[in-house]
Amino acid sequence: MILVTGATGHVGRHVVSGLLEAGEKVRALSRNPGSRPWPPGVEVLPGDLTQPGTLASALGGVDSMYLFPVFGAVPGAVEAARQAGVKHVVMLSSQAIEYSSGDPHLACEEAVTASGLSWTFVRTGALMVNDLHWAGQFAGEGVVRGAYGSSPLAPIDERDIAAVVVSSLLTPQSETVHTVTGPQSLTQVDRVRIAGQVLGRTVPFEELPREHVRKQMTAHLPAALVDELLDHRASLVGTTAEVLPTVEQVTGRAPYTYAEWLAHHEADFRRAGQAAAGH
Repeated sequence: MILVTGATGHVGRHVVSGLLEAGEKVRALSRNPGSRPWPPGVEVLPGDLTQPGTLASALGGVDSMYLFPVFGAVPGAVEAARQAGVKHVVMLSSQAIEYSSGDPHLACEEAVTASGLSWTFVRTGALMVNDLHWAGQFAGEGVVRGAYGSSPLAPIDERDIAAVVVSSLLTPQSETVHTVTGPQSLTQVDRVRIAGQVLGRTVPFEELPREHVRKQMTAHLPAALVDELLDHRASLVGTTAEVLPTVEQVTGRAPYTYAEWLAHHEADFRRAGQAAAGH
C-alpha cells in the first residue's frame, strides 16, 4: 500500500493517477474526503499532517508514502510514519535550498533524514503551473509585469514531477536526491511570448522595479527569503538556466515543453483569466 499526501494538489493528483495506472494499491490522505470526486480504485481516509494523531489509520499497512512538505508538520508526520512501520518516504522538496539558507524545505529535509526512514527527495525549481497567475494579466490589460524578466529558469511540468515521484515510490532508492528541471532555459519574457502564441494573443512583458515586486512578495513570504530569491534571479540575468536530464533518466521519456504544458492547460488559463477579469 502506498499513501499519497497532498493528493489533491498539482503534483499529488498526478501521483495518484500514475500509481493507479501502475496497478498499485493507493490510499489518499485528505482533511475532507468527501469534498471532491476521486479516481476509481483509490482508498481515501481522513487525516491532517498538522495533527499527527489523526494519521494512524491512514498509515496502517503502508509500505511507502509520498509526503507533501507542509511546513512545520513534517517532523510529526515522519515520526507517525516510522511508528506505523512505513519503510520509504518520497518527499517533494525545492532546488531553492541549494542557494537559500532560509528556504523552509531545508528543515523538512532535515526532519526526514533524522527520522531513520529510507528516503528520496525530489527537488524542483520553477513549476510551469505557477504561471497560471499570469492569466488575469493576459485577460485584463494585456501586459504581464514582473522583475528580472530576462532572468532564465528551466520550469517543469507538474506531470513530470509526479512521474519522477511515482518511479521513486515503485523503485525505492534510499538517500537519493532527484533534482528535476524542464527541458528548456526560458526567461519570463520567453514564457510570455510562448503563452501568447498558444493563446493567440500578443502580450508584452513590462519590467517592474525590484522594490515593487519585493513588496508584493513579502505579503506572502518572509522578507529575508524574498531578498534571497530576488538576489538569485538577479544573478542569473545574462546566463542560461541549467537543464538536467533527470526526468528522462528516471522515467524513460522526455519532459514536456512549456508549449505542451500550455496546450494542456489552455482551458484552465482562459478560465482563470475570465475569473480574474470578473467576467
